[in-house]
Amino acid sequence: MKIKSADFVMSNSNVMKAPKDRIPEYAFIGRSNVGKSSLINMLMQRKDLAKTSGKPGKTQLINHFKINEEWFLVDLPGYGYAQISKKKRTIFQFFIENYFKEREQLVFTFVLIDSRHDPQKIDLEFMQFLGENQIPFGIVFTKADKLGTSKINNQIANYKKKLLKHWEILPTSFLTSSETGLGREEFLTFIEQTNQDILKDFQ
Repeated sequence: MKIKSADFVMSNSNVMKAPKDRIPEYAFIGRSNVGKSSLINMLMQRKDLAKTSGKPGKTQLINHFKINEEWFLVDLPGYGYAQISKKKRTIFQFFIENYFKEREQLVFTFVLIDSRHDPQKIDLEFMQFLGENQIPFGIVFTKADKLGTSKINNQIANYKKKLLKHWEILPTSFLTSSETGLGREEFLTFIEQTNQDILKDFQ
């Protein structure tokens, strides 16, 4: 897939006010320091489409970007960041949960995981939520350039071993690096093929 256009459309905290366009939607979510904005910018080959910050937790709304006039990329608030107040975390959880349960256009969710860290309880619990609500998702291992090949393979193997304790079939997974561009072609090919497979559902 060639990215011809990537345009910011809107930000909000109410799924009912999200764009009405009947086109496929792909959500990106993860812990607040997982490198989500950098990954989105790498995929779109834009330096500032998604706002990056030295302070995790920058994204606090549902952000819609229209890609190639054909599908939406949705940048969601991160979860599990300690410096966000308890009140804000509750609000985030409420409108994020509503988004996943109510957004009919959502076809796939990318759950971002920092490849340098062992499986985190909060990530596993979020994936469980998606599974229980029958929301298709895949795992995106970020920051792969920070580790050697052997270490990366061991980390992913450990993660899959942990998941198999609760899942019969493992989710689709991607290995990425915002610094090197690793995984970009695979990522965009997956979205392109998914769009083709579900085209009839949006006609």
